[in-house]
Amino acid sequence: MIDVNGIRLHIAEQGEGPLVVLLHGFPESWHSWRHQFGPLAEAGFRVVAPDQRGYGGSDHPEDVSAYSILHLVGDVVGLIHALGEERAFVVGHDWGAPVAWHTALLRPDVVRGVAGLSVPPPFRGGQPPLATMRERFGGRFYWNYFEQPGVAEAEFSADTRGTLRKLLYSASGDAPGAGRHEQALVDDLERGWLADAPDPEVLPEWLTEDDLDTLTESYAQGFTGALNWYRNMDRNWELTAPWQGAVVSPPALYVYGDRDLVAAFPGTPELIEKLPKLMPNLLRKPLVLPGCGHWTQQERPTEVNEALLDFLTELRD
Repeated sequence: MIDVNGIRLHIAEQGEGPLVVLLHGFPESWHSWRHQFGPLAEAGFRVVAPDQRGYGGSDHPEDVSAYSILHLVGDVVGLIHALGEERAFVVGHDWGAPVAWHTALLRPDVVRGVAGLSVPPPFRGGQPPLATMRERFGGRFYWNYFEQPGVAEAEFSADTRGTLRKLLYSASGDAPGAGRHEQALVDDLERGWLADAPDPEVLPEWLTEDDLDTLTESYAQGFTGALNWYRNMDRNWELTAPWQGAVVSPPALYVYGDRDLVAAFPGTPELIEKLPKLMPNLLRKPLVLPGCGHWTQQERPTEVNEALLDFLTELRD
């Protein structure tokens, strides 16, 4: 447990050397990086993965406004310094990717290099994202479902283990229809998001029953803290106005799966195509992992580890 930015963060740690901070997404925990600890530590890096605020064993502030992107970046910067370092490599997946990208955008002085999995670097749009999606999809996009206080919590907490199993499987490259890149819409707002989600009889190879048990235990305090991240999306858009048009300047890497539903979000395919021109320090073209869904480092640990080690080693040396 580390005191950081006015809260306590639970971390997992392994290895010695240059610091690498691994930031998980939703609905995950530090455990989503289980396949990265050993290889990175063996290569001479100090690997730290926190449960981010609102998750797992870390503090869960009650105030919705305590989950803004500035709070989340503050947690990362504070963690780096609390661990006795001035700079670190920062790697994020899903929601952890925007936190990693924004840490590099807002505090490039503390970021030696930044890597994002699934979610590409932030280029601030012209309209607030929740309002934009609400108008485009009539409130059925999952971000808008999540922003309603208590609604998603009630659905997800009714069967926490079943919820996590469905969420992980349905967004993976193994799910029926994976790769069709349909929008993540809630078909019936009264029935909920998971009413018709596929529920596997047998888990895919990358996810064990023990993994699911560990993840389920981390949601003992419920889903509210994690969902509060979504409820700040329009506020984040307002708070980041001073960085309109700014680009991530530290050396960068972006990796995603060709069956990842995020790659189909409105405007994302076009952004990914333009990244090599938009990102001055993107060290290679976006790396696409064939057959991989949303859970990049869990579904394709070997390929992700190779890409991260190449990236980190080049910058360390």
